[in-house]
Amino acid sequence: MTPRNVPVKDEMKEKEAPASPVKESEIALLNRLLGAVMRYLSDDEQEEIDIEYLLENTEGLRDWWNNYRELDRKRVEEEIKNSLTDLSLEELETIREQIRHKEV
Repeated sequence: MTPRNVPVKDEMKEKEAPASPVKESEIALLNRLLGAVMRYLSDDEQEEIDIEYLLENTEGLRDWWNNYRELDRKRVEEEIKNSLTDLSLEELETIREQIRHKEV
């Protein structure tokens, strides 16, 4: 199982490819977002980290975060689908029960 927030092999190959103009603009956006977050985190006057403040006051960060979470959700779904064939009938039935309780 791939740990969350760690690029999978396909993503690593993608990073090695030459950057297209679209990739360059995405890289510039990510650099700006990371810079804003790091400035906030490194501010000695901040006593506690307020994620909501960061999301509200860093233009584009909330959209990026929502997109990232959706991609991560899809990745987790795919990981679960792929692992279902390795589970026993009892394990599958347990999962089904958990899902049914969630729907109620």
